Amino acid sequence: MGQGFAETWMKAFQQFQNMDLGAGAPGVPPLDVPRISFAPGKLLQLQQDYVQQATDLWNQSLQANPPLKDRRFKDEAWAQNPLASFSAAVYLLNARTLMAMAEAVEGDAKTRSRVRFAVEQWMAAAAPSNYLAFNAEAQQKAIDTHGASLAKGLANMLQDMKQGHVSMTDESVFEVGKNVATTEGAVVFENEYFQLIEYKPLTAKVHERPFLLVPPCINKFYILDLQPENSVIRYAVSQGHRTFVVSWRNPDASMDKKTWDDYIEHAAIEAIHRVQDITGAKQINGLGFCVGGTILTTALAVLAARGEKPVASLTLLTTLIDFSDTGILDVFIDENMVKYREMQMGQGGMLKGQDLASTFSFLRPNDLVWNYVVGNYLKGETPPPFDLLYWNSDSTNLPGPFYAWYLRHTYLENNLVKPGKVKVCGEKIDLRKVDIPTYVYGSREDHIVPIGGAYASTQVLPGKKRFMMGASGHIAGVINPPAAKKRSHWVRNDGKFPKSVDEWIAGATETPGSWWEDWAAWLKGHAGKQVAAPKGYGRAPDYQAGDPAPGRYVKVKA
Repeated sequence: MGQGFAETWMKAFQQFQNMDLGAGAPGVPPLDVPRISFAPGKLLQLQQDYVQQATDLWNQSLQANPPLKDRRFKDEAWAQNPLASFSAAVYLLNARTLMAMAEAVEGDAKTRSRVRFAVEQWMAAAAPSNYLAFNAEAQQKAIDTHGASLAKGLANMLQDMKQGHVSMTDESVFEVGKNVATTEGAVVFENEYFQLIEYKPLTAKVHERPFLLVPPCINKFYILDLQPENSVIRYAVSQGHRTFVVSWRNPDASMDKKTWDDYIEHAAIEAIHRVQDITGAKQINGLGFCVGGTILTTALAVLAARGEKPVASLTLLTTLIDFSDTGILDVFIDENMVKYREMQMGQGGMLKGQDLASTFSFLRPNDLVWNYVVGNYLKGETPPPFDLLYWNSDSTNLPGPFYAWYLRHTYLENNLVKPGKVKVCGEKIDLRKVDIPTYVYGSREDHIVPIGGAYASTQVLPGKKRFMMGASGHIAGVINPPAAKKRSHWVRNDGKFPKSVDEWIAGATETPGSWWEDWAAWLKGHAGKQVAAPKGYGRAPDYQAGDPAPGRYVKVKA
């Protein structure tokens, strides 16, 4: 039994490595798929372990249903159905063995990561819980509801097909500008790339240096302004900062030739200069989140090359500027993949928002895909309302040339950290010239910007730095207001930034709760004296209040 199982998967791996993955795409070279091999001793041990565990499982099933610790099979219906319980136990045994085989692959780290990722995807999709014929819980619910759950599940599926994505939350509950993105403000400038929103002060006085937030352009800005109680924007305003945010336009066909240079020159740099002009401030403070941080840092390098220093301090939230450690996303990136994207859309075209959203979801397939397939369709449930997941489903497009440049010069070649290697807006990029105080935040369990990747910015930027590590992941770690009293953060005050993030963590101190208050104290130290809060938006006569926040651009669907 074990020998046959192992041989079957050896053949599958061999078929994988013999496939011409570029076939059928004219002009695209086939991927160079490395040969996959196993150490004979490891494979033999896996076979023996599998035979032993399969035998134990069979013997146990003759006496009682095998215990199931996986949360996908925790419902009592699985335990009460011997066939379902046994099929789930066999699935879990096969999954463990396949993952052990993936770990036993001999080869370079990238090959092993790709095999591991492929096996994880296959096993997540193959779970018996995903199929009505094997899901004891869904079957029991269908019986209990006299088929109503199946009818509701079919209706849910048709609705999701209509909207183009699997529902992760009850989207009917939310409306942008009504109960998410509700901080009071107004659009004070716009061009074809972004709307600049200024927010109404919540304090009688504000700091003389205004505060500009640059969110990722691969998502919508209101991740920073979900509800009043968890809004980064509202929190900044309440701390006495005259706050502005870039609300990116959701690109359409008219923007399909826009480049990385366009976004730097006509969005990030434009926004900085407009905030300066509106407020009359010589310098402002800036914050970049995820790709927004990469864009903002690049813009500051361009400005530094031009002899300008308009930003007094920089906050980077889960941001990569050194792309040496990109985590699981590295499995997708190689020369052939980037060449294909360059040929496909490097001169024009659009990366659809839903394609990008699906890629990120499948980085955690059980949590962000199959969990909702089972709940929505097999059990006929409506997922509970959750503002963060509503935002997560509100996808945005990206211009092809922008995306192709970004892939090559960051993820593939890591050129931003190589002084003078790449030109942006006609200037050679040298991040050593971005010599300003910087607050760098990374999330410990982040699967998009690994904690080591976020920490790497401390090794690149020359100014005085403070690094903060928060608990949880890419979004939940950032959106963690003090009032919630959740999670922990880690910091060290000795001013040392060893090369390895693990070394930094070894010398850090854990503190319960949010990191926001630490950041607020740091930002206050760079915000200047307090002055009377403005009584209106913008600056007459050149910058009049336009659309009320959150503006028009954020409401455009992909």
